[in-house]
Amino acid sequence: MVGHSVRAEREIAAAVERVWDVITDLDYASEVIPAIVSLERLEGSGYDVGVRWRETRRMWGREETEEMEVVEVDAPRSTAIHAESRGTRYRTVYSLGETDGGTRIVCDFSAETPDPGPAQRIGWLLFGKAGMKATQKALADDLDHIAAAAEGRDGG
Repeated sequence: MVGHSVRAEREIAAAVERVWDVITDLDYASEVIPAIVSLERLEGSGYDVGVRWRETRRMWGREETEEMEVVEVDAPRSTAIHAESRGTRYRTVYSLGETDGGTRIVCDFSAETPDPGPAQRIGWLLFGKAGMKATQKALADDLDHIAAAAEGRDGG
């Protein structure tokens, strides 16, 4: 099994409930996070376990589309999202906690390939660290945009 994980975290000057509303409003996500080109609901409404959507993001100069599903919800404290693509399982967990100034948001992202082929093993070996570092930067950027929306600085 080949896998990697990264974490991004940030303080947000807004209540936990407000940050929760921002991260779980799928219909508004492409307006909050510029990297999201489009988001199409596939199953479910609102935000709960079983809600699925197709998300297209601009990453590393190109667009990638993945199907995602909410697999855990502990409102307004945490949520986990699952995606699977080309034999790799992705998991993104957002955890929110109260602070004196508002909310601490932590995003844990992991990628795991249970049965990697030779090309996947070589790819992870050669590009895994750089790819996860770029992913961590993208997650930090997402958190900056979430903060701007939650703090009311997004113009919307």
